[in-house]
Amino acid sequence: MRVITQQRLGGPEVLTIVDAPEPRPLPTEVLVRVKAIGLNPLEARLRAGEFPLIGRPPFILGWDISGVVEETSQTWRFRPGDEVFGMPLFPRAASAYAEVVSAPALHLARKPASLSHIEASALPVVGLTAWQGLVDLGGVTEGDRVLVHGGGGGVGHVAIQIAKALGAHVIATAGGSKRKFVEGLGADEVIDYTAVDFTEAVRDVDVVLDTIGGDTVERSLQVLRPGGHLVTAVAEEDAELIAKYEAAGMRFSGIAVDPDPVALRGLVELVEQGRLRVHVQETFPFERVADAHRLLDGGHLQGKLVLTL
Repeated sequence: MRVITQQRLGGPEVLTIVDAPEPRPLPTEVLVRVKAIGLNPLEARLRAGEFPLIGRPPFILGWDISGVVEETSQTWRFRPGDEVFGMPLFPRAASAYAEVVSAPALHLARKPASLSHIEASALPVVGLTAWQGLVDLGGVTEGDRVLVHGGGGGVGHVAIQIAKALGAHVIATAGGSKRKFVEGLGADEVIDYTAVDFTEAVRDVDVVLDTIGGDTVERSLQVLRPGGHLVTAVAEEDAELIAKYEAAGMRFSGIAVDPDPVALRGLVELVEQGRLRVHVQETFPFERVADAHRLLDGGHLQGKLVLTL
């Protein structure tokens, strides 16, 4: 099989395609013939050496996959021919930039018929992050006021839809060029952060979901109601910020996404109900992974990027 690997840290040019032996599924795992691979900003940081999550090269990046089961090992969950998608093994290396991936069956779900493999591969990391942040940590319920920072990005655009499905009043920050896109996702209010200070435009928020980091996290303290909750996918280890929130009577939680079959099924249900869709900004053939990573490096994406096989 072909895999995308790297022998050193650096820019997109370090990503190379080589031949490698196909993996063998361990007990309770399945072998998946990959049809599409979702890309995430974290992978660009790992490639460049900014965040040593999976050690030093050589390694194979990637977690988001959609494909077809070819073989199973001691599991009743799937059979050969089943179309599946998921985010196996995170934060351990899943080596998903590959034509074939071996993954725990529990970390996968059947692909909804209404989603293409391209769309399905774009959903797991961002969908699970948003679900775990809003449902499991944030406890969002009907009538809550939810602020989503980065509403046009990968996690943000899915979070808006999940929050709306939970019955929340959703406010989203986004650049002016993404306003129509974010409104089309169901956001009740959109704040153009390039023109308006969100701390002057929002009050009495129950839950803030942050995907931006930086001073956005600290400034969000100003818009929460007493007892409100900040959930961030960026600054989860910041002890100083945690102390500030606690001193103000607010809650602060960091989300480090992990494989979650319950949440994955929840996402499938929303898709099947027509209440959740994932937006793919652009697709790239497997061979153009370096071009895809150059776009990842530039940031400001609308939705997700996907590699196709």
